[in-house]
Amino acid sequence: MDPVRNPFAPGAGSRPPELAGRQAILQDAQTAIQRALLGRPARSQMLLGLRGVGKTVLLSAIEEMAENAGHVTSAIEAPEGKSLAELLVPRIHHALRKLSTSAAAKAMAYQALRALRSFVATFKLGYEGASISVDPETGIADSGDIEADLPELFVRIGAAAKAAGKAWTLLIDEVQYLRPTDLAALIVALHKVNQRNLPVLFFGAGLPQVAALAGDAKSYAERLFHYPAVGALQNRDAITAIRQPITDEAASINDDALQEILRKTQGYPYFLQEWGYQCWQLAENSPIELRDAIQAADRATKRLDDGFFKVRFDRLTPKEREYVIAMAKLGAGPYRSSDVALALNETHQSLGPRRAQIINKGMIYSPSHGDIAFTVPMFNEYLVRNYVINPAKS
Repeated sequence: MDPVRNPFAPGAGSRPPELAGRQAILQDAQTAIQRALLGRPARSQMLLGLRGVGKTVLLSAIEEMAENAGHVTSAIEAPEGKSLAELLVPRIHHALRKLSTSAAAKAMAYQALRALRSFVATFKLGYEGASISVDPETGIADSGDIEADLPELFVRIGAAAKAAGKAWTLLIDEVQYLRPTDLAALIVALHKVNQRNLPVLFFGAGLPQVAALAGDAKSYAERLFHYPAVGALQNRDAITAIRQPITDEAASINDDALQEILRKTQGYPYFLQEWGYQCWQLAENSPIELRDAIQAADRATKRLDDGFFKVRFDRLTPKEREYVIAMAKLGAGPYRSSDVALALNETHQSLGPRRAQIINKGMIYSPSHGDIAFTVPMFNEYLVRNYVINPAKS
């Protein structure tokens, strides 16, 4: 098969050729986008799921939908160790410059820029972009308390968007890396613009623990956001994700090959892309057959081990690696924290700081009290392959 025409795109955030099984999430987002433009209440969304399920892809698709509908959008990824204020300032500045091109919104955009200038000065933020060449507005977004200042800034942005007949959509990926104070401020700011009925929407994406983090930050977060679960695809959608791109290239794949791919990938979108890619590369001619899918497993597994899994494992300290390997030895999970402690011959309390650090790194989460699980699908199998069966690697 011609490798140049391979339709599959395994990569971080790469949009698959067929966005199967996510229609309900996208339709809900489209409804919220249109309602915001009409000045009607629209609920923001927080997409939750494990690594490799396509949350980033969905955020990108929603951003495109919002832009096509006439929203001004600001998209950021929350890296570890960087404040929300630092991330937001250049994006907000860019959004306000767009809004200021509307004659009807020019005055409101100017006021929002003054609030942004106050915010930048108060939090002593360095901004390498074009200077914000307006005077700060005394008494607005300048208290030094981000939970008080960010809502004032969001209100000014929302008012400018409303004056322009547009909406502002903020999208944040990897929400679990936001500092607790920043997450609380974001929630308060979104609550404030909702109360004012301003055309501001938020779409976030993060690991499953984000719902609990948001609830801990502000109790009303559960009513502020809709939390769509983004997980493995149902069989029919997983089949479509593989078959449709192949069909679009005037080729085909046998049913038994499809079933083998589903068995190996468990329907996880990133793995489906990897298996589809390798099957196409291996098949000499159409249709792709069972033997191609079986042979693809070795190549796909090696690529996942050398990239998708390894880069995450390499972020852990030796003691943290010891902890996750002990988890993997217990089976597929979820795991009782007490069972991991027993396996390591330590107490549950003594392992608390180590467990917390691994959670902070986004490798594990707590699906329920006393339980832990990997945030990366099939990570336990990777650890067994490489560090249990072959312990010399660790």
